Amino acid sequence: MSTALNEERPVIMPWKDPLQAKIPQIRDGYLGAVYYGQRRSGDFYDFVRPTPDRVVFGLFDVAGDVKQTRDIVIALQQKFRSAGALLFEGAEVNEPERLLALWIEINRAVMLAAGGVHSCPAFLGCYNEEIGTLSYVNAGHTPGLVRDMSKIRQLEATALPLGLFSHSVPDSSVVAVRPGNTFLAFDTAHETCVGVLSKVQQYMCTAPTHNDVTALSVVRNS
Repeated sequence: MSTALNEERPVIMPWKDPLQAKIPQIRDGYLGAVYYGQRRSGDFYDFVRPTPDRVVFGLFDVAGDVKQTRDIVIALQQKFRSAGALLFEGAEVNEPERLLALWIEINRAVMLAAGGVHSCPAFLGCYNEEIGTLSYVNAGHTPGLVRDMSKIRQLEATALPLGLFSHSVPDSSVVAVRPGNTFLAFDTAHETCVGVLSKVQQYMCTAPTHNDVTALSVVRNS
């Protein structure tokens, strides 16, 4: 694939612990992410801003408890940040194609860190602030939801979960994020995430003690 990373890029030293995600600001709306639970599993999210107009984000669910998944999460996060920054830099970038290349890079990193097969459903996205588009790869993850004034659209799976097959071929898609037509008109992204997780807790009639629950949202102003 023409978007493969340069094999001569500098080697980045491994991290000792996962790094805390910093939610970037966007000029035409809000980004938000909320984690809810007892940190028992490998759920996490992260962001990369490779250019002033792009934000690359990922929502990951590494199978297993937090002790079992620690090394995998570290390797996955490191690859997501380094490859995400390199693949999406520059003005002329085909974002759906680069997301496929990012999926391939991360998939290799998961399998290498796990020493074989290890399931990791994920949702990868690139939000372009300049033209208001969201390119995404849903790798066996819970469908994303895009709400406009007339309907709710599900962003179904376009690829297998990370960590299952070394030569699987993913697919990507693009959805328009129009001003004022995403989520609720007066909610911020943080409030949207909190509201969704609150509904989950109400449905379960208890706090989710058996697993972690994470929500990530993009809200564009009207």
